[in-house]
Amino acid sequence: MSKSLLKQMIDRPDAERTPFQERIRLTSRNFFLHIHAPKINMRSLRPTYTFGLGLLAVFTFCTLLITGLILLIHYTPSIERAYTSVQDIIYIVPAGKLVRNMHRWSGHLMIIIVFLHMARTFYTAAYYRTHTLNWITGLCLLLLVITAGFSGYLLPWDQLAYWAVTIASNIAASARELSDALGITHLFDVGYWIKILFFGDESIGQSTLRRFFFLHVVFIPISLIILMGYHFWRIRMSGGLAHPPQIPADNLRNLNTEQGIIPAWPSVMWIELAVFVSLILLLLIFSIIVDAPLRDIANPDFPENPAKSPWYFLGVQEMVSYSAFSGGIILPLVVLTFLFLIPFMDHETKYQGIWFSGELGKKVFFQTGVFILGITICILGSSYFFPWYRQIPLLVGIIINPVTIIALAIYFWGKYIRIKTGSSRMKILALFTGIFLEYMIFMSIGIWFRGPDWQLIW
Repeated sequence: MSKSLLKQMIDRPDAERTPFQERIRLTSRNFFLHIHAPKINMRSLRPTYTFGLGLLAVFTFCTLLITGLILLIHYTPSIERAYTSVQDIIYIVPAGKLVRNMHRWSGHLMIIIVFLHMARTFYTAAYYRTHTLNWITGLCLLLLVITAGFSGYLLPWDQLAYWAVTIASNIAASARELSDALGITHLFDVGYWIKILFFGDESIGQSTLRRFFFLHVVFIPISLIILMGYHFWRIRMSGGLAHPPQIPADNLRNLNTEQGIIPAWPSVMWIELAVFVSLILLLLIFSIIVDAPLRDIANPDFPENPAKSPWYFLGVQEMVSYSAFSGGIILPLVVLTFLFLIPFMDHETKYQGIWFSGELGKKVFFQTGVFILGITICILGSSYFFPWYRQIPLLVGIIINPVTIIALAIYFWGKYIRIKTGSSRMKILALFTGIFLEYMIFMSIGIWFRGPDWQLIW
C-alpha cells in the first residue's frame, strides 16, 4: 500500500471509514505497534522461554537514564570536585542517596541481564535466517553496556574506582608483554599507545575522568538508544521473537488463537507494564536496604591491596595473572570473534526456538560442564603447586600457559563433540558453554579467592 493511499484512508471522516480502514488507522497511530509485531506467538510469552530478559534490559536502561539525569544535575566531573559532589548527592541532596543507589544497582543489574539475554538467545538458537543481524546488534549492545558500566565506575573518584580503573588500564597496556618478549618496546610500545588511546594519559587523572564522563553521559547513551531502536526494528521486521520451525512464520499473520497467534495489542502491553512496575519496586526496595559503596577519596600514593577491576572484568584480570598478552588481548579477541561468527557457522535451523536444542543438547551441556570443571581444577591446581609457566622464556610463556592450555582444551572438546554427534550446532553449543562456564570460574576466583598481592586465599 502506497503512503498516499494510506494517508487518504487515515484522513477520511469516521463515518466513511470501513472497520478494516479504522483498524489500519489505529495501527498506524499506535506507537506500541511500531516497535512490536502486530501479532505474537503465544510460545514467546511463556516466562520460561525468554524470562523477559530483553524487556528487563530495556526497562533497566530507562531507569538508568532517569536516575542518571538527576545525578548529572549535581555531579561535577573534575578530580577536585567529583568526590565531594558525590558526597553532596548522598548527604545533602533530598533522596540523593536513594537515586544514586538505584543508578548503581541498575547498572550492575543491566550487565547481568544482558549477559543472560545473550545466553538465552544462544541456547534457544534464536539467530537463524532473518535473526542473524539481531544477534550481531545484540552483541554490540552487550559491549556498549559493559563500556557504560566501566566508564561510570570511575566517576565517584574514590579508592575503589581509581584502582579498579588503574588495573583495567594496565590490562589495556598488556600488549607490552609481547613487545618486551620481542625486544622492540624501545622502538614501538604498542601497549603504551593503547593505554593512551583509552585513558588519555600514562596515569589516571583529569583527562581520564573527562573521557569517561563524556563516554558515560553522552556517547554511550546515544549509541545505545540508536542501536536499541534498530534492534527492536529488526525484531519487528522479522515477525517477532524466534520460535520453533514447526510453526511457520506465515502464521504470524493469522489471528486464529487456536494456532497460538494472538494480537500484540493490548495484552502484551499490560504484561510489559506489570514487568516494569515489578522491576522498579524491586530496585527501590533493594536500594533502600543496600547502599552503593563509596570509599575514601582516590589517592595514587596508597594503592588498594588487592586492587581489583570491576567484577565483570575480574575474569580477564584473572587470566592476565597467567599471561598479560594472551589473557588480556588474544583470548578476549578470539572469544569476541567466535561470538560474532556463530550465526555463520551454524546452519541447522531445525533447532530454532528449542532450549538447548533438545535432549542431545542438554546432554552436551552437562557433559561440557563436567569437562570444564575437571580440566580447570587439574590445570590451575597443578599451576598453583608447580608454577612452571613462570620459569620458561617470556615469548614461550605467552603461547603456553594455563589459560591458553584451557582454551585449547575447550577447542578440542568442541571438535570431539562434532565428531561424536555429527552436528555443527552441538559443537558450537559445547564451545559456547565451555567459554561461558570458564569465564564464570575465572571471575569467581577473582571475586572470592584472590587476596593481598593477588595470592589465592580460601
